[in-house]
Amino acid sequence: MSKLKSTHEGKLILFQDELNVAVLNDGSRIITQNAVFKAFGRTRRGRKKDEMRVLNMPAFLDAKNLQGLISEELKDVLNSIEYLNKKNKLSKGYDANILALICKLYLDARAKKKLLKQQLPLARASEILLIALSKTGVTSLIDEVTGYQSIREKEELQRLLEQYLTNDLMPWQKRFPDVFYKELFRLNGWDYTVSGINKRPGVIGTWTKTLVYEQLPKGILAELKKNIPTNSIGSSKAKLHQLLTEDVGSPQLIAQINKVVTLFQLSDNMGHMWSQFKKLQYRQKGQIELPFNFDFNGFTIE
Repeated sequence: MSKLKSTHEGKLILFQDELNVAVLNDGSRIITQNAVFKAFGRTRRGRKKDEMRVLNMPAFLDAKNLQGLISEELKDVLNSIEYLNKKNKLSKGYDANILALICKLYLDARAKKKLLKQQLPLARASEILLIALSKTGVTSLIDEVTGYQSIREKEELQRLLEQYLTNDLMPWQKRFPDVFYKELFRLNGWDYTVSGINKRPGVIGTWTKTLVYEQLPKGILAELKKNIPTNSIGSSKAKLHQLLTEDVGSPQLIAQINKVVTLFQLSDNMGHMWSQFKKLQYRQKGQIELPFNFDFNGFTIE
């Protein structure tokens, strides 16, 4: 069996400590052995002959008074992992989730009054570590400091595309109900008769992409545009929604269309609609709402 290797390495900064972490070629997020000791303000040491310690346990968890409190979840990550670092030297580390699990152990032990006096600082260190880790999961922190985040995002996008997009065009089905266009014409004061509908402005396609397709998960619209078949002059030979899967992609599209129809129905004109749409976007992102101005086509003027 080939030795695991680190593909990305970095230093996780938690308060004043810099902890060496890595991502391995099997996707494991690792914190080095030395970093575990450092996180709890301890140094690696040997065992004294008469010390009350448990063999075959990591030195940071081998005190006898802690053994009955070690959870199954913690036991699962106690085996050290050997790997070759970026300098091609043998290193040892642990599954990075071990940090939070050790913190929980020491805090539980303190709550149950199981800690020895000299172990109490470890409970305080656990509180500090958990505060730092609670801001962002340890996996995300490691991905950021090692540079693995961009790789992870690509992998997540690929999984998302597999859920949303088909390899072959689906048979055409009506996805945009008549009310979608009827309300859109009302907001613009356009003639919603047969002759008016036949002359509908091309900007409707641009608005539809903004209001509907761009609201699908990031990357979906770009992939739809990339894969839609075109004719000799570059025009699409099918509708974008024909590349969406029946079980995930299409239901999400329909749900977004229904949201937009409701938005149309609650708006007095196109400027009002765009203002409401922007407010919804900002609220969803938890950002402060700002006033907006609009041109006659309903697009924001910065």
